[in-house]
Amino acid sequence: MTFYSFDSKSLFKDGKRWFPVMGEIHYSRYPEQYWKEAVLKMKEGGVDVISSYVIWIHHEEEENKWDWSGCRNLRKFVEVIKECGMSMLLRIGPWVHAEVRNGGFPDWLLKKCPDARTNSEAYFAEVKKLYEETFEQVKGFMLKDGGPIIGVQIENEFGHCGGLWGEEGELHMKRLTQMAKDAGFDVPLYTATGWGGAVTGGLLPVMGGYCEAPWDPRVTEIEPSVNYVFTYERNDHGIGSDYGLGEGITFDMNKFPYLTAELGGGLQVTYKRRPVARGKDIGGMSLAKMGSGCNLLGYYMYHGGCNPEGKLTTLEENTSTGSINDLPVKNYDFRAPLGEYGKPNATYGEIKLYSLFLHDFGEFMAGTDTYIPEENPVDADNLTALRTSWRYSECKACGKKKGFVFVNNYQRRYKMADHRNVVLKNADAGVEFTAVDVLDGDMFFLPFNFAVGKNNLAWSLATPLCSLNEKTFVFYSAARPAGKLFTGESSVRDITDADKTLYCFDKIESAGIKIITLTRADALNAHKVKAGCGKEFIFITDAALYQEKLDGKTLLHFETEKECEVKVYPAFENIPAGLEYVRNENGFAVYKTGASGKLSVESSEKTEGEKLVLTVKTEAFESEDAFIEINYTGNCARLYEGGMLKDDSIYIGEEFPWRIYFKRFGKGAHEFRIEIDPLLASQKAVNFIETWPDFAGDSLCRVNSLLSGLETSVTVEL
Repeated sequence: MTFYSFDSKSLFKDGKRWFPVMGEIHYSRYPEQYWKEAVLKMKEGGVDVISSYVIWIHHEEEENKWDWSGCRNLRKFVEVIKECGMSMLLRIGPWVHAEVRNGGFPDWLLKKCPDARTNSEAYFAEVKKLYEETFEQVKGFMLKDGGPIIGVQIENEFGHCGGLWGEEGELHMKRLTQMAKDAGFDVPLYTATGWGGAVTGGLLPVMGGYCEAPWDPRVTEIEPSVNYVFTYERNDHGIGSDYGLGEGITFDMNKFPYLTAELGGGLQVTYKRRPVARGKDIGGMSLAKMGSGCNLLGYYMYHGGCNPEGKLTTLEENTSTGSINDLPVKNYDFRAPLGEYGKPNATYGEIKLYSLFLHDFGEFMAGTDTYIPEENPVDADNLTALRTSWRYSECKACGKKKGFVFVNNYQRRYKMADHRNVVLKNADAGVEFTAVDVLDGDMFFLPFNFAVGKNNLAWSLATPLCSLNEKTFVFYSAARPAGKLFTGESSVRDITDADKTLYCFDKIESAGIKIITLTRADALNAHKVKAGCGKEFIFITDAALYQEKLDGKTLLHFETEKECEVKVYPAFENIPAGLEYVRNENGFAVYKTGASGKLSVESSEKTEGEKLVLTVKTEAFESEDAFIEINYTGNCARLYEGGMLKDDSIYIGEEFPWRIYFKRFGKGAHEFRIEIDPLLASQKAVNFIETWPDFAGDSLCRVNSLLSGLETSVTVEL
């Protein structure tokens, strides 16, 4: 059995320091027939631990009528996680928020226990039932039983977003923890959210950070996010600002490692506030957290979803239940790395840059100490000073300081000053890099005294990504040598021929090492693949690629809308079926896979009152999936089929069309009705949209374009 523990610096796994990546998916918000595919895609993105809320109202919407069927089948979901070789942190509430009606509380509970989230015995009695019912679903799946559940989170934002604080709050959290243990939850890790003054009851605190705040009551551009600044401060004061700004933390930071459970993998927009999370927004925030000493990157959400059907009401957070925000009835895409339909976006690649690195070098990173220069800006409003941080430790064998320097010159929605001819140096660590230019938007971390086989890399302007079979080390171009433009292509070279503008080695003592230098664009599309025989490859493709282990073999699943190329190192001795050799390119073998196809679509528009109604008829399809993409201008849009609401969308700008995949609705012919509500010029006073369209009159309601396509799937066996 694997053993987990922690000290004040990091988590441990089997006695070794562990820097995992955690990603949230809500099983009850995703079709059960695609759970395995979803979990494998998360694993491919580098997720080690799956986290998920148990959303009370999804399971007991009517008192004493429990529903663990279909997409609510928690036991089946945990079985899938185990089958995929993943670990799990189960967030059992009782209150979760999660943009759910009543924060997850059933309506009947609030009527029966108006003093919910207090030390009321009547309330505790209902929570006891929830914990016991939940445990029955996962019985036998605790780590001690050979299952994947290594941790349990108790409550959420307690004492910050509602609940009690101070001594009463601590007693409440301790009572819930004991109730969970009494129900059978026996795990090595018990966690509690620790931001905003939330109480933790002595549990392992996990922190959060979002690049913006869709829940914020303001409808103006808000201040620059502190989550792009290197700081010893772990608290994001803006989380839950609809409940009030969170001040301080309630636990001793010297006793616990810096772990996150809610780095925003995206943002779920509200009708009032509609900020857009882009890939670099999440990447820059992740880099800042790593450079600030974080030793767990936990993303909420990592995989989007869709609210299930309610028996009595719709299940989204809305103002009719006392929230200040209205959210989509169905859509919970979150602009997560894997969206509502399980398709990767730019954020998926950005996060994978870090997760691939951590899988191969995370044990070392987790053991480093963090040093933030005193002159470093602590105010996100400072857009002119250079933001840097250092993480390193002393090697007992050689006495050298080894580690990384972090540079973040990216601030979401703001322009940062350019910095020319910068020399990154640290006297204590005994390292000085060659001069670099740090321009607006640049963000990277660079190694020094980094082991490449038995050779010491004194410093590098390229960032390590992963290693292959301990003989090949993969880096990607990161920092700009002073006075030079980024040029070149991805390449494979012997260590003795490594680009000396990027790599400075001490005396090379062991030959036979290959250095792969990727462009950043290729690194975003890179995958480390391990064949059934154990041989490791690097794959570079813009197709959605994920791996599945089956009967000692590795199955590679490619999902693509077109024929695409795949760069591979090393080349295959025998080309597997599904790939066709094209050429050699700078040491990579280039293959092609996939196919393009068209989906027949008929559409018509009409006006019904103020709404624009679009009717879309599609033919049956046999490919992996099919989609329609609607670029519209309006306040919101809703998708119906057979009179049932299937999905909905809040307008966030013409730059971001609404794409709907529909294999989940069946592969037969479809007739969709899409209703678009007008966007009013007067909404500028009550809504925030990053880029407003130009109004010729008082309102806009139009379809700018309608596209359709097919997605093919190719499986390659290694």
